[in-house]
Amino acid sequence: MRARFDTLFGRLFGVLLVAIVLAHLLAFLWFKHYGPLVPLTFQFVSLIIAAWYGAKLLTRPIQRLSDAAERLSENLDSPPLDESGPREARQAAHTFNLMQKRILEQIQQRSRMLGAVSHDLRTPLSRLKLRLEQIDNEKLQGQMRQDLDDMIGMLDSTLTYLHEQRTSEAPQWMDVQALVESLSENAQDQGADVQARGHCAPLQVQPMALRSCINNLLDNALRYAGDALITLEDSREQLVIRVIDHGPGIAADKREAVFEPFFRLEGSRNRNSGGVGLGMTIAREAAERLGGQLSLEETPGGGLTAVIRLPRV
Repeated sequence: MRARFDTLFGRLFGVLLVAIVLAHLLAFLWFKHYGPLVPLTFQFVSLIIAAWYGAKLLTRPIQRLSDAAERLSENLDSPPLDESGPREARQAAHTFNLMQKRILEQIQQRSRMLGAVSHDLRTPLSRLKLRLEQIDNEKLQGQMRQDLDDMIGMLDSTLTYLHEQRTSEAPQWMDVQALVESLSENAQDQGADVQARGHCAPLQVQPMALRSCINNLLDNALRYAGDALITLEDSREQLVIRVIDHGPGIAADKREAVFEPFFRLEGSRNRNSGGVGLGMTIAREAAERLGGQLSLEETPGGGLTAVIRLPRV
C-alpha cells in the first residue's frame, strides 16, 4: 500500500481523494446546522485548494529537472540533481545524473586521446621538418615544408576548437570597450589597419569566450580584407559588436555554411589566405556560450560585417 503512494500518481490521487472526502464530510456537518449555501461554498474552496496543491505537486519535479538541465547546458560540472521525491522523480533524477556522468567521462576520455594524439603527432612532424633540410631540391623542400606547416596548423586549430568547447568560465563584469580597444591596438602594433569606435558600459560576460569570439572575427577580417573596423552600439537591452571589413564578402547563401567546422569557401582554398575552417565556428560557439548571437551581413559598399548581439540581463 505504501509503495502505491510513493508514485506521483499515487500522491496526486491521495491529495484529491482526501480533499473530496473531507469537503463532503464538513459540508454535511455545515448543511445540518446552517443550511445549504455554506457547504457548497466550502466544497468549492476546498477543491480549488486541492487542485492548486496537486498541480504544484505535479510540476515541482518537472521544474527541478528543467532547472538542472539549464544548469548543465551552462556548466557540465554543475552539481548532480537531488534524487528525492516520488518514484518517477527519483528515476528521472537518477537517469539525468547518469547522463551527466557519462557525458563528462566521454569528454575526459576524448581530451586524453587528443592530448596523446597531439603529442604523438608532433614528434614525427618535427623529425620530418629536420629531415627536409637534407633535400637538395629547394622547390620540393619548400612545398613539403608548407605541407608540414599546414598539418601542424590544422592540429593546433583542432585542439584549440575542442578546448574552447570544454572550457567553462564563471561570468564576471568586464569593460568590453577596453577589451576592443586593446585588441585594436595590438593589431596596429603588428602593422594591421584596425580601428575601434563607440562606447559601452561594462557587461557581465565570460572574458575568455568574448576575447576568443572577437579575436577570431578580427583574424578573419584581416586575412581576407587586410583591414577591419570594430564598432560598439550599446543600449539597455543589448550590446551590439560589429567587426566590419571591405573584403570580398560572402554570398548570402553561404553565410550560414561558414559556421560549420572545417568548411571553407572555394576562394579561400589556398595556402596563402585560407585557414582550416574553424575560426568562425569557434566565434559562434563562444557567442552562444555568452547567451548571445553571431550573424553575418553584407557591408554597405562591399565586404562582410560580423554582428555579435549580447543581451544585458
